[in-house]
Amino acid sequence: MNDTPLNDSPLRRPLSRRGFLASAAGVVAGVTLAGCGDYKPPSTADANKVARLPTYIPYKGVETSMPATADGVAPAYPHYPADPVTAFPDGPPAKGPAITIQTLIFNPVPPPVDRNVLWQHLNKSIGCDLNFEITPVGDYPPKFAVTIAGGDLPDAMLMLRPDQNSAATPDMLDTLFEDLTPHLSGDNIRDYPYLANIPTASWAPCVRNGGIYALPMPRPLSGGPMYTRLDLIKKRGLDPNPQSWDEFAKLCKDVTDAKHNQYALGDSVTAWEFVMKMLSGPNKWRAENGKFTWYFESEEAKQALDAVRRLTKAGVMHPDTYSVNNKSKDWFGGGQNVMRPDAPAAWNDFYTTYAPATKGFELGYMMAPGFDGGEGSQWQGDANYATLIIKKAPKARIQQILRAMNALAAPFGTDAYLLRKYGVPGPDHTIKGTDPVLTPQGQAENTLPTIFATDAPFTLYYPAKPDIVHTQYAFQKEAVKKLIPNPAEPLYSPTDSKKSKLFGTLLDDTRKGIMQGRVPLKEWDDAMRNWRKEAGDQIRREFEQAWETRTS
Repeated sequence: MNDTPLNDSPLRRPLSRRGFLASAAGVVAGVTLAGCGDYKPPSTADANKVARLPTYIPYKGVETSMPATADGVAPAYPHYPADPVTAFPDGPPAKGPAITIQTLIFNPVPPPVDRNVLWQHLNKSIGCDLNFEITPVGDYPPKFAVTIAGGDLPDAMLMLRPDQNSAATPDMLDTLFEDLTPHLSGDNIRDYPYLANIPTASWAPCVRNGGIYALPMPRPLSGGPMYTRLDLIKKRGLDPNPQSWDEFAKLCKDVTDAKHNQYALGDSVTAWEFVMKMLSGPNKWRAENGKFTWYFESEEAKQALDAVRRLTKAGVMHPDTYSVNNKSKDWFGGGQNVMRPDAPAAWNDFYTTYAPATKGFELGYMMAPGFDGGEGSQWQGDANYATLIIKKAPKARIQQILRAMNALAAPFGTDAYLLRKYGVPGPDHTIKGTDPVLTPQGQAENTLPTIFATDAPFTLYYPAKPDIVHTQYAFQKEAVKKLIPNPAEPLYSPTDSKKSKLFGTLLDDTRKGIMQGRVPLKEWDDAMRNWRKEAGDQIRREFEQAWETRTS
């Protein structure tokens, strides 16, 4: 990635408070404001200017026979080290005033700090109070927008990707949040060695306006597999690794037993994505010689729609697939579904949540075969779940916050990682061999959403069933050889930010209607023509301009 001077963008010229707050209020109201003569949004080229990324310095403190690789395989550890490395040998690294972090959560909210020994000891180890302001994930985008418009900002905030949060604009970052480039670019990152351990791919989406404006929340590039209930497939004596679409469709029929409420699949969207991988279709966007194609408008998309429509007609989808939301994970865990694509972290979650109630519970994974045979593909996972932005502040305050976030990125094998993930020995976990086992109190307290501030790189580790990390590692090694990246992931398109969520919802209704058999496949062409006219062609132009800016 090329270096770019930090003073040549109009974004470096201060945006007036009147202009910015008018823009922010417009986001909250869901309308576009006009007539603010002193406000002009930055161009796509300015918003996507490059910055020098941090030097990648991998942590080498804990050896393993299954190490991380340069092409994106996460390290794996069957057991925690008997003698964890001391993460902060010089004592608490971020002594100073409290740090407020606005973030989200998927799990139940943990007990407050005065009744949470993990949180108390975490604060003590870091050297300051971390005050997490926690919002349920579904309520977070409006919470973010209201906070920005109100102007009373926390010290740090989780920022969802622009297509999930239209308030996350480049001018907002430049006006209200710190450009961290002087602290983190190049070898400057050496002051924060655990942040330097985060792979380069996770830093690329943190760049806006020619600067580094955020910290990563890293995720594995391998993406997640098609999980299989291997115990149920073996019970029927079937081959769990089909070599083509025809073999996959036959496996779906062979594992389906409607009389006993067992079906191959339970989610039409992830089934469609799996077929897209068979076809080596675009991962959100495809870039060829700088020209962008959205995955919905590709030829592969229509073929995948027709394929899932045929699966639905064949009766291999759970009968409630199209009428009940957010139950397919439970259907899979409970044996009503035999296959389910999901995220990498789901592997451990399935064993934790469902295996105790099912004798012989065994997970496998399936790689997408080529549709007509041969090799399929794997979509590269997002490099981050989200990012963390830091409010403008004096240099010393920014450095203290960065030291605290560096502490939250302490890697596997350190005492700090053990505390952050498993809490305090005794109340939060016991030790079995060298591995921590959470107590009921620990299970409640460790939902503290430190992973939604920043985190160490993803690590394969599951002390309750250590042998599975070998299978997880094997999947990642296989997956990274077939990755199709999303070229638009680090790019910013203002039109995509404003309109993609709305159009995504509308088009998803049509997509599901086709797969269910309620809507003719030919209507997809009309839907794509409308999308191109109303938003798609403009989004495409902006991504192509952003791509040119980033690669020139």
